[in-house]
Amino acid sequence: MLFAQKNTPVSKDSLEQLTENTKEYLTKYNYKDGVESAILLLKHAETLEDNYYKFHAHNYLGTAYNELKDVSRAKSSYLKALDIAQNIENDTLLLYIYNNLGNIYSEEKGNEQKGIDYYNKVIDLADSLKIPKQKLISTVNIGWTYMDGKKYSLAYPYLNEALKLLKNQENNNARSQLYMLLGKYHHKTNHLDSAEYYFTKGLKLAEKDSLILPASIICKNYAAMLFQKGEFEAAYKFLEKYDDYNSQLFEKDKLAQIEAANARFDVNEYRRNLEISKKEQAYQDELISKSTEKILIMVVASLILIITLLILNKINQDRKELIYKLKEKNNQLVDSRDNAERLSKLKTEFLSTVSHELRTPLYGVVGLTSLLLDDKSLKKHESDLKSLKFSADYLLALINDVLQMNKMESNQVKLENIPFNIKELVLSIVNTFEFTRLQNKNKVYYNIDEDIPVDLIGDPVRLSQILMNLVGNAVKFTENGNIFINIKLQARVEDRSVIYFEVKDDGIGIPKNKQKLIFEEFSQLKAANYNYQGTGLGLPIVKRLLELFDSQIHLKSREGEGSLFCFSLSLKEDNSPSKKAGFAHEVYLDNLKESQKILVVDDNRINQVVTRRILEKQNFECVVASNGVEAIEKASSENFDLILMDLNMPGINGMETTKRIREFNKHVPIVALTAVEIEEVRNEIYASGMNDIIVKPYDVERFYQIIKLNLSAGIESVSKN
Repeated sequence: MLFAQKNTPVSKDSLEQLTENTKEYLTKYNYKDGVESAILLLKHAETLEDNYYKFHAHNYLGTAYNELKDVSRAKSSYLKALDIAQNIENDTLLLYIYNNLGNIYSEEKGNEQKGIDYYNKVIDLADSLKIPKQKLISTVNIGWTYMDGKKYSLAYPYLNEALKLLKNQENNNARSQLYMLLGKYHHKTNHLDSAEYYFTKGLKLAEKDSLILPASIICKNYAAMLFQKGEFEAAYKFLEKYDDYNSQLFEKDKLAQIEAANARFDVNEYRRNLEISKKEQAYQDELISKSTEKILIMVVASLILIITLLILNKINQDRKELIYKLKEKNNQLVDSRDNAERLSKLKTEFLSTVSHELRTPLYGVVGLTSLLLDDKSLKKHESDLKSLKFSADYLLALINDVLQMNKMESNQVKLENIPFNIKELVLSIVNTFEFTRLQNKNKVYYNIDEDIPVDLIGDPVRLSQILMNLVGNAVKFTENGNIFINIKLQARVEDRSVIYFEVKDDGIGIPKNKQKLIFEEFSQLKAANYNYQGTGLGLPIVKRLLELFDSQIHLKSREGEGSLFCFSLSLKEDNSPSKKAGFAHEVYLDNLKESQKILVVDDNRINQVVTRRILEKQNFECVVASNGVEAIEKASSENFDLILMDLNMPGINGMETTKRIREFNKHVPIVALTAVEIEEVRNEIYASGMNDIIVKPYDVERFYQIIKLNLSAGIESVSKN
């Protein structure tokens, strides 16, 4: 017994030993021996008039009483310790007592600010004494207090500061709890990606060190955040983990309550025994009378324990009922999600079908208009025909914009890496808007930095879409003005070039308050001039396509003074030796035999006429097949230099027809002629044995280029074999 030490001589060493013993008892939750040792330490410290150890005695008593939920005694002991620390002007002791008093007051309703004031005193002292560990503890405590009070904007600076203090400290317990608080803060302030980052890191640390309490709190808050995001299956999984950890805590809490109740009884018993030992026999009668009180305390403690267990059991039952309801709700939400995905797929398929059905007649309109424009006898109708072609091109661009946005929403757009010539790309774009430029009486200037490599590797289709939309906007919203296209080399890193693109105009400009709105789908500036109307999809498509390139669009504009759109791309330089052979290849194209025989396979009679006339203008001999069966018969009985194959035909489609032709003819070039979005069927087209793809409606010059290129490749293939 510790009472046996009361007659031993008191020394500094014995006081130090008592201090260590007290600390060890409390660390192991041995409250009875801890309180007994602290009282003995106080008695000996008073004998030696040693304020340093008197402080530790009162501080340890406060800690024991606080953990035994005896807040009144805990506060009394801490205030006595504070008085001693202030009298001896020991800043290190003040650090401990300020933090402990902060813990007391921050838990009292209405006294939270008083607790925060004590924590701030710790931080100031820790800074002057250069004790980062103590500063970290109080900084986290302030943040936690504000978080409990739902004052998130006040909590964040302290949480952020605590994160910096943790950098050089190995304290996974503090780190996991801090990550939990940061995750909760970002959840409550609706920064869900950041919340998920901190919850994940905190849970990983807590599970690594078997920190059940932090793991339980993180799982609960993480589940709430996932539920808000609509990720109900993941939320349910974390609720199950929370339930598991909570069950473990429930068992520990239950044991802790039993141990605390017993400790309270043991401490009271110890205090009574201490009084009895002092008054000896005089208090024996009182001790007998106290036996009834002891029984009552035990009975009351047992009743409290039973009531606590009943309450906890009720809470557990309610939690299980809530989890069951959550499961039912989650199943409903999963069904809703599946239905939404089904509807989205149907929408995509519908738009793809509509695209084909619209592009097929457009092919006839654009093709026949192009042929009529080349007819010199119709020179007086040239203006009308150009207007007709412009309208058809505009309708095609409209269809392409809607489909492009639909594909990006479905995450179907993937960048390609193929060689292209940037000068040819820019020139093609400028020529495309020639009619609109003349209609609005504009001038277009373009400048390409000579240091930019001519041949690059990237996705020319997506880059062309970006520039087409920007130049199209500039031409449309400018009248009697100028449009400037500037392309500059910003940097070269190894085999890549960082290229700056700029499209500038001196048109109507964009008001400051509308500059974010125009990048949203179907949004457009209101204008009295009907010529300015459109779908409002151009700039949103630009923004999303640039995100695929890991870039972003920048806008500078003032109303009435024009607009400037710019962005930068990192593109790989094309240094392949095959470029040198290009000249020989072009010469070879010019040496093709004068009349070549082409089989045109298409079930649409208008399309047959358009394709045939376009080919015959270049002295090609054309044979037409209206379906797959007829195409197979003609290909097997006649020799053709090239086959143009429509994909969608009654009976057997173009891909199946190609497979059958390949069974007896491996070398004839077969080019797909389709109005379908090629991203959807590109792999199937090449897998069927086709050599190239032409999308209807097409640019005539590009059409001739692909035809001649494949004719040349076919001749080379035959000569090798």
